Amino acid sequence: MNRIILAVNAFIALLLFSCTQAPKTEDFSTYVDPYIGSDYHGHVFVGANVPFGAVQLGPNNAKQGWDWCSGYHYSDSVLIGFAHTHLSGTGIGDLGDLLFMPVSDEFNYDKASKEAYQWHALYTHNDELVSPGYYSININKYNIKAELTATERVGFQKYNFSAQGNSKLIIDLVYGTGWDLLTKGDLQQDGDHSISGFRYSKGWAKDQKVYFHTQFSKAIKAIKVLRENENGINTVQIEFEGNGELLVKTAISPVSADGAKNNLNTELANWDFEATKQQAREKWNTELGKIKIETSNPSDKTTFYTALYHTMIAPSLFNDVNGDYRGSDSKNYTNPGYDTYTTFSLWDTYRAEHPLFTLVQPERVDDMVNTMISIYEQQGKLPVWHLHGNETNTMVGNHAIPVIVDAYLKGFTGFDADKAFEAIKSTMLMDERGLNFIKANGYIPADSTVESVAMALEYAIDDWCVAAMAKKLGKTEDFELFAKRAKYYENYFNKETGFMRGRMADGSWRTPFNPVHSEHRADDFCEGNAWQYTWLVPHDINGLIGLFESEKAFSEKLDELFNTEEELNEGASNDISGLIGMYAHGNEPGHHIPYMFAFAGQQWKTSERVSFILNEMYTDQPDGLCGNEDCGQMSAWYVFSSLGFYPVNPANGVYVFGSPLFESATIALPEGKSFQVKATNLSKTNIYIDSVTLNGEPYNKSFITHADLLQGGVLEFTMAAVPNKQFGQAADSRPKSGY
Repeated sequence: MNRIILAVNAFIALLLFSCTQAPKTEDFSTYVDPYIGSDYHGHVFVGANVPFGAVQLGPNNAKQGWDWCSGYHYSDSVLIGFAHTHLSGTGIGDLGDLLFMPVSDEFNYDKASKEAYQWHALYTHNDELVSPGYYSININKYNIKAELTATERVGFQKYNFSAQGNSKLIIDLVYGTGWDLLTKGDLQQDGDHSISGFRYSKGWAKDQKVYFHTQFSKAIKAIKVLRENENGINTVQIEFEGNGELLVKTAISPVSADGAKNNLNTELANWDFEATKQQAREKWNTELGKIKIETSNPSDKTTFYTALYHTMIAPSLFNDVNGDYRGSDSKNYTNPGYDTYTTFSLWDTYRAEHPLFTLVQPERVDDMVNTMISIYEQQGKLPVWHLHGNETNTMVGNHAIPVIVDAYLKGFTGFDADKAFEAIKSTMLMDERGLNFIKANGYIPADSTVESVAMALEYAIDDWCVAAMAKKLGKTEDFELFAKRAKYYENYFNKETGFMRGRMADGSWRTPFNPVHSEHRADDFCEGNAWQYTWLVPHDINGLIGLFESEKAFSEKLDELFNTEEELNEGASNDISGLIGMYAHGNEPGHHIPYMFAFAGQQWKTSERVSFILNEMYTDQPDGLCGNEDCGQMSAWYVFSSLGFYPVNPANGVYVFGSPLFESATIALPEGKSFQVKATNLSKTNIYIDSVTLNGEPYNKSFITHADLLQGGVLEFTMAAVPNKQFGQAADSRPKSGY
C-alpha cells in the first residue's frame, strides 16, 4: 500500500512539475544556413554578427574579385584571417577592416618575402561550423581551433592553441576587401592586456575611419611590428606565453579609440564566450521568430529563415553605445537621440526590404529615417548609397525618398515630417545626376548621360513618392509639380517597338535599337536592357497599360518577356542573371514584374510566375541565390512572396497577391496582435488562388493594404491546380495606381 501511495504521489508531483514548466521556445536559428548565397554570385557575408550589428566578424580569403565582394566565397580554401567588418551581397567590395589571424609558435615572418599573407592556411568546409551569431574553424596548419561570436559593436574570438610553444596573433591593417586601400594605420599597446588603434582607408567609401580597442585574456608578452611604411603600422605580431585558450575582444567605433573602449566595457565586460554566443543566438531567435511558418518541406523552411536572416545584416549600426557617430560631413556628432545606421543599399532595398521593415522591424524604421534626414542635413542631399560615413553615389535614383515616404504614409511619427519633406523635395530639385535635364526637358538625353533611361525611370518613382507625401501634407503646388514629373516615364516609351528607349537631345530615338542588347555602364540602362526596363513603372502600372493601348496588348507583351528565346549578347552585364526569357530575377529592377499581371486582371498568371521563381530561383544550397543578395533585397523578395503577397509600389502600402508557399505563416505585430496567412489545399501543383477569405468573410480583391494587415486577423487562401481566372478579374478587385 505504501508503495502504491508513493507511486501515486510521484506521479502527481511529476504531473504538477510538467504543468508548471514553460513551453520550450522554438530555436529558429536551427533553420538558418548562412552558407546559402556564399557560392555563385550571391556574395553574402559568412561569419558571426547580431541583427543589424556594426560588427560582422568572419573569415576572409586571400583572393580578390567580383565573387569575393564579401571577402569570402564558398569555392575558396585559403584562410588569411578574420576581419571585423564585411559587406553582404554587394557588387562592389569594401570594408574587411582589422584582420586577425592566430598562428602557432613555429610561424616566423620573412620580411624578404613578397607574399602578402605568409600566415595563410588551407581549410575545407568540413573544418567550419557556422550558425547565426557564431562561426568556428579548425586551422589545421597551426593546430588551432578558432571560434567567433559578437555583440552589436564587439567581436569576440576564442582561440585554442594545441601546438607546443607560445601563442601568436597576427593583426593586419593592410588587408581590405575589394576597392579598400589602407591610407593610415596605427596600433599601440594599452596596458598589459590591451591594444588600441585605428585604420583609415579609401575605396568605395572614399574616407573610411575605424577605431578599435582590443582586450586579451592573457598578458601581452611581446609585440613585433612586421610591416610598416609611410601609411604607418601595417602588420604586427603579438605573442602570449604558452598555449591553450586565448580570448580576444575587439570593439570598433566610427568616432574614436576611447569610444571603442567604452563600447567594449559597456557591451562585453565579462569573458564568458559561451554566454555571449548564446545571447547572440537569442537575439537572432527574437527577430527570426517574428514570422512563424508551418510547412512540411524542411528545405523551404531553411530557405525562408535564411532569407529572413539575410534581411537583417544591413543596414548596420553606425554609432557608439553613447550615441556618438561620424557624420557624412566627416564631423563627429554627439547622441542625437536615436540610433544611426549605415550601409544603405537603397537602389536595391527600397523595393521590398524597407517595406518589410515596416512590418517586422517597426522599432527601427524611425531611426533609419532620422539617419537619412541627418545625412541630408550634413551633405545637402539624401543618401544614395551610404557606406560608413561616405556618400558613394552608386546606382541611379534617389531611393531614400520611397523609404521615407513609405514610413510617413504608413503612420510612422518618430521623425519630423516637415523636415523629411524638405529633404525629399530639395533632393529632387537638385541639378546633379541628370536631374537638371528632368527639370529642363522632361527627360534625360541619351547623348548626355550614361544609363539615361534607367536613371529617369527611377526618378519618376521618386517623384511619385514626393507627390504622394505632398498630397498628404496638403501641399497642392508641390503635388501637382511632382505628379506631373512622375509621368515623365511616358517620354521614353516608343509605341512603334513597344519598349522604353533612349532619346537624344534633339528628341529623336537612339538608333540602332536592340531590346536585348546590354553593355555594362555604357548604354541607356543600368545593369539591364530594354526588355527589363520597359516595366519599371511600379507607381503607375495602369498608366503603363494605357501606353500599350489595351490590357490584351500589355499582357501579351508581358508574356513575351517571360517566354522569349532571345539570348543576351556577349559582354552583357553580369548582373543580368536568373533569367526566365528576358525576365532577370537576379537583379532588382524587375522584382515587381511578375505581380504586374494582377493589374490587368490576370492574377493567376502572377501566381504561375511567382510560384516558379520561389521554387526554382531559391534553394537551400550555397549557390541558392541567382544573383547578388544586395544587402537583403533578394531575400526580402522571397520573404514577402512566400507569404503570398508583395509591395509592387514600394511606398503606397498595397500588397499584391501572388502564390503562398506555406500552409501557414504568422506575422507578429505591435500591441500583441498577429496576422496569419493560411493556404488550404496547398501543394506543388495547387499554386493558384481559387478563393480568399479575410477573418472568415469572402474577400474578392487580389491585394491587401498595410492598414488592413496591421489590424491583425487571418487571411486564408484556398488553392487549386487549375486557375480561377475570375479571381481578381473584376475592375474593383484589382490593385490600382494612383495617390
